[in-house]
Amino acid sequence: MSAPLPASSPKKRIAIFASGSGSNAQKIMEYFKRNDLAEVSLVLTNNPDAYVLQRADNFETPTHIFNRKAFYQSDEVVKILQKLNIDLVVLAGFLWLVPQNLLQAFPNKIINIHPALLPNYGGKGMYGDHIHRAVLAAREKESGISIHFVNAHFDEGEMIQQFRFKIEPQDQLENIRFKIQQLEHQHYPKVIEQVLRKLK
Repeated sequence: MSAPLPASSPKKRIAIFASGSGSNAQKIMEYFKRNDLAEVSLVLTNNPDAYVLQRADNFETPTHIFNRKAFYQSDEVVKILQKLNIDLVVLAGFLWLVPQNLLQAFPNKIINIHPALLPNYGGKGMYGDHIHRAVLAAREKESGISIHFVNAHFDEGEMIQQFRFKIEPQDQLENIRFKIQQLEHQHYPKVIEQVLRKLK
């Protein structure tokens, strides 16, 4: 008589926060749709007009929209995440500072991607084209992305990994934006998987 097969462990559960178009969120949903380790259980946004809601709908992923009061003056968002047994919170183009109650509920379980080589070009107001223009104005020789844990300050959490590219003399804003997005789409889902595999 053959031994019974071990019960498969349940998939880990990811929640994605995004404020805008959600191209990174889409790449993450695509990646984990065919992954045995984890699934995207919820997409949350502070922007009711964000295109990420349509992308989530395309993947039949549940969504939740919240406002500033719910995020900063209540436990509404934390309770939703806890009810869904979320293992990892992933910020993908989310522009608000994460409040203390969320940090405490998910210690070392919130990660972010930043379109620059931190610690340079981080902090409040540094996102998207604001960063790329600053990088070009400073005549930097390279740029890239930083994937890091989230703490109580913008872009200051412990670094997980960085990926970089050389800035060519002819590169304009559009080139930088494109190269950054290519790095994000290529690496963020894989790094998320690596982080999930290390979670206790």
